[in-house]
Amino acid sequence: MKKSTQVALGGVCASLCLFLIFLTCMFPFTQFAFPALAGIVLIAVIIENGISTAVLVYAAVAILSLIVVPVKEAALMFVGFFGYYPIIKVKLEKLSFRVLEYLCKFTLFNVAVIGSYLVLIYVLGIDDVLEQSGAFGQYSILVLLVMGNIMFFIYDIAVTNITYVYLNWFRPRIMRKMK
Repeated sequence: MKKSTQVALGGVCASLCLFLIFLTCMFPFTQFAFPALAGIVLIAVIIENGISTAVLVYAAVAILSLIVVPVKEAALMFVGFFGYYPIIKVKLEKLSFRVLEYLCKFTLFNVAVIGSYLVLIYVLGIDDVLEQSGAFGQYSILVLLVMGNIMFFIYDIAVTNITYVYLNWFRPRIMRKMK
């Protein structure tokens, strides 16, 4: 692929990621969905341009999302986990033991989510996040974390399947024409 095509792909993917994160302003309760979709967009950058370019695109989107996206929870979910997970997933799946791979993935997810919420509450001072989960009672944070882990497992499988579709359907039919 030509260098100009690679740069264009990186720019288009970066703008698409930022657009998806920005959509959380218009659609309530999408603080996780749109940042997760934005992370999936980086699959094309990883495959076509490599991990180093994907890291640059992630960094650009991370900085811009923290500046321009009004829903800081969504921006933090992208910065804190969903933006770099497809990049790290490539490395984690090279581990020889499947159990170790999933242990690392779930540890990364839990540390990232808890860390993101701690930043949201204690650094950015947005403590109404805790009030939003009051319906579950005193175990609300634990229930949400368990639900988050279930959704992460589904997300991990989705990223794998979308990568497969990209490599075996989209890339041969669409990206081939761009070379």
